[in-house]
Amino acid sequence: MDRTAPADAAATPPPADTPVSRVPDGFGLLDGVPRQRTGGADGRGSTADGGSAAVDADPQAPGAEVLGSGVPLPTDGGPWAAGTGVPEPEAPGGSVSAWGSWLRRRLGAVRPWRLLPTPTGTPFTFGYALLLCVTSLISAYADPALVHALLQGSSTDVAHLVRAPEFVLVGSALWVAGGVASPFAIGFVLVLTALERRVGGLRTAGVFLLGHVLATLATEVPVGIAVLAGHLPDSSLHRLDYGVSFGVAAGIGALAGLLPLWLRVPLLAGFGWMLLQDLLAFADPLTNWGHPIALAIGLATWPLLRRRHHEQASHRGKRPAPS
Repeated sequence: MDRTAPADAAATPPPADTPVSRVPDGFGLLDGVPRQRTGGADGRGSTADGGSAAVDADPQAPGAEVLGSGVPLPTDGGPWAAGTGVPEPEAPGGSVSAWGSWLRRRLGAVRPWRLLPTPTGTPFTFGYALLLCVTSLISAYADPALVHALLQGSSTDVAHLVRAPEFVLVGSALWVAGGVASPFAIGFVLVLTALERRVGGLRTAGVFLLGHVLATLATEVPVGIAVLAGHLPDSSLHRLDYGVSFGVAAGIGALAGLLPLWLRVPLLAGFGWMLLQDLLAFADPLTNWGHPIALAIGLATWPLLRRRHHEQASHRGKRPAPS
């Protein structure tokens, strides 16, 4: 709704000798209502929507301080309410209560349910998560001999990669090591949901498969070469290697490039610290080296994903996060 001048101000024009000051540039945008400046040579300014001119821009007034900062002033009253230029009676708490109301509105706009996948918003992550839930239930409640046979048949060890690479590369990504409560299972849901909401399901699937396949080959092929060279026993060709952790690590690397700096740094630092601890422990060398490789693969996708993310943000009329 457009703002209108008070009835008495519209009916009775100000006397000719009454000083009317200019409106500071950008002052009429503080309340979120754009105004086109009009005025004559006598220095009087008015707003295109019929509102009265603002008072002088006092350098000491709180309203003048926010003009150059780009921070919108809350419009919940308080002194120097945005867009009016007239100080209102200060309520208990003063401008602190106004800023508090603005902060509460911003926090109220947060939608935590968007962290979880949905059938329409993130179909790839949602469908994949359901499939992982089914296989996790099978591994938890089915006969242990059957579960071992299924895991062994879909393991991406060297022997299976030589015989049926396509089958085991896909089959190994249908299981979650540690069950649905494992850190990588939780990371799968949160990371891939956030990534799919930014770049779409097709590119999210591409990032996941790229990290899963390339990191698997980068860790298993050296094992086969070492066995042929006699540096490892033949038993190294047969080992259980399955799960979604390589794909999740690639997703973390890709997602970090689409986040603002204040989120990107702690995400990469926290995940990098976890991978460093695994490398120092050296409990599972192949997996421990595969995670940094997958993370690097995700980081390498930044140029393509950022271009796509900026295109989608421009299409929706939003400003993408600064790189």
